[in-house]
Amino acid sequence: MEARDLADLIKKDRSERASRRFEGTFLDYLELVKKDPSLAQLAHERLYRLITEPGVETVKTEENPRLRRIYGNEIIKKYAFFSQDFFGIDRTLMKIVRYFHAAAMHGEESRQVLYLVGPVGSGKSSIVERLKRALEEAPPIYAIKDCPMREEPLHLVPKHLRKEFSEMLNVRIEGDLCPHCRYRLKYEYNGEYERMPVEAVEFSIRSRKGIGVVPPVDPNNQDTSVLIGSVDISKMDLYAEDDPRVLSLNGAFNVGNRGIVEFIEVFKNEIEYLHTMITATQEKAIPSPGKGPMIYFDGVIVAHSNEAEWNKFKSDHTNEAILDRIVKIEVPYCLELNEEIKIYQKMLKQSSFRAHLAPHTIEIASMFAVLTRLTPSSKVDPLTKLRIYNGEEVLEQGNVKKVDIAELREEATNREGMTGISTRFIMKALDTALAESENNCINPLAILDTLVKAVKELSVPEEERKRYLVFLQDILRKEYHRILELEVTKAFIHGYREQAQDLFNNYLDHAEAYANRTKIKDRNTGEELEPDERFLQSIEEQIGITGTAAKGFRQDVAAYMLYVLRNGGKLEYESYEPLKVAIEKKLTTAVRELSRVITQTKVRDKEQNEKYQAMVAEMKQNGYCDHCCNVVLKYAANNLWKD
Repeated sequence: MEARDLADLIKKDRSERASRRFEGTFLDYLELVKKDPSLAQLAHERLYRLITEPGVETVKTEENPRLRRIYGNEIIKKYAFFSQDFFGIDRTLMKIVRYFHAAAMHGEESRQVLYLVGPVGSGKSSIVERLKRALEEAPPIYAIKDCPMREEPLHLVPKHLRKEFSEMLNVRIEGDLCPHCRYRLKYEYNGEYERMPVEAVEFSIRSRKGIGVVPPVDPNNQDTSVLIGSVDISKMDLYAEDDPRVLSLNGAFNVGNRGIVEFIEVFKNEIEYLHTMITATQEKAIPSPGKGPMIYFDGVIVAHSNEAEWNKFKSDHTNEAILDRIVKIEVPYCLELNEEIKIYQKMLKQSSFRAHLAPHTIEIASMFAVLTRLTPSSKVDPLTKLRIYNGEEVLEQGNVKKVDIAELREEATNREGMTGISTRFIMKALDTALAESENNCINPLAILDTLVKAVKELSVPEEERKRYLVFLQDILRKEYHRILELEVTKAFIHGYREQAQDLFNNYLDHAEAYANRTKIKDRNTGEELEPDERFLQSIEEQIGITGTAAKGFRQDVAAYMLYVLRNGGKLEYESYEPLKVAIEKKLTTAVRELSRVITQTKVRDKEQNEKYQAMVAEMKQNGYCDHCCNVVLKYAANNLWKD
């Protein structure tokens, strides 16, 4: 961007900010509200609007087989507001938006604390940060000028006139003036509230404007002034003890009025300290410092902590009054592999990470993270469960029966995703792998080794450590072998995709003829032939489909093909997951011997060398650099095709 462009950008921004400035009287403000009643929204309404305005997409699972396998007939909404920052926790985000929706309609939720609980690194703080950032980016609100609580100017309307004002302006008026504004109205403006000055004010985390944050407070010194402000001792000689001018309304609830107040690790505070929080949400009022009356408070109170603190707090029956005023929402780890991968891609994009990542590096690390979070199942092995949770079509080995995700979730109860490895642990492993790399390149083998070392140093029960190591040293290493073998095969076979598609098309022709008990026409001679069962079997046996199960599998494939065509879809070899796996295994088996010769032969003849170089070029085209290509091919030669 040129200097002139930068200057134009600065001028444009300054002009826009100047246009948003407003200073006028209460009467001027009333004219604005008359034109746009949304200016007088309460805090929950404002945040609900900010969340939903960017757009809401209702996922049509009936049009997406993968999503239908994950969500079934459940209605899932995706919010553009969260789409760039959060992945794999759609149900959690829906619950949060549901809370704001109910609160915006002045339901009971508007008088309850939004409480997020979950394991470390699951995104609790990030969700709150996103809400606070939304307020900072939002248009200004209007407040009584110089009010320490930036309060709604409609509080100036006397109680006996509020019904008429509400009807004329089409707004809801609730709340009372703070002590400062009440004093000013009486002594500076002689009760003429229409003359009170009003200004446009913005939200700011740094400047503590409309956004209050309450970190855990020392149990031995829990001074509520952090929440409600204090009495300014330096003014006690000037004014009487009950004079509002001695009050410093700079507590978290004072500054968070009309915005948001965040309680970090909320249950590390003593119970007495939390009573102010409950009063603020239930009564919409906070104590005044000193001996003054209660002060009206309109704000969203969001608290969060880990599950251990929650369990400890709720186990004490004396805390029932607080528990009854909390909307608890669990924020679990992501359990969907594709979404977990997006998390690391986002985090790497936001960092200064510039190393080359070999294909499948993040995928393998993500697989490990998800595996640790899944509850062991008696129905399927861990990797199969991971694939099912990722929406992949999985058949029982040697059977056409599909594994039902609902059964697995029911078996796991609702604790799944609340334990396991955090995203931070994986990111630290990526950082470590980079630091130890001499070539500024990280590959799946390097990340597996780094994760093994990190798990061995992890402070977890020994049984859990052993389970994690089995994932890394056995399950995921074997899975990477399968991925790498397929990767080398694809690179070696010229026109791999075309060959896979040909196999797929041929299989569909023969399977459809078999299922419908018809003949197929030879594309070259036009001769009508019986479906080739030996050919069908050669594909099916790759995934353990044999005997009587083959008939059901062929019927399923034919039915699926018809479903795709009816819905205007395109038939490609990746369309039906079990058949895709079978075709890839078929091609891998067919090329295994040749791949072994090419990758292991130290002295190649001219033809072999040409094929080898073509394979390397294809792998580099697919995302490998010279270094990682060399590493994985050597590894493949020594580990994949041993005699």
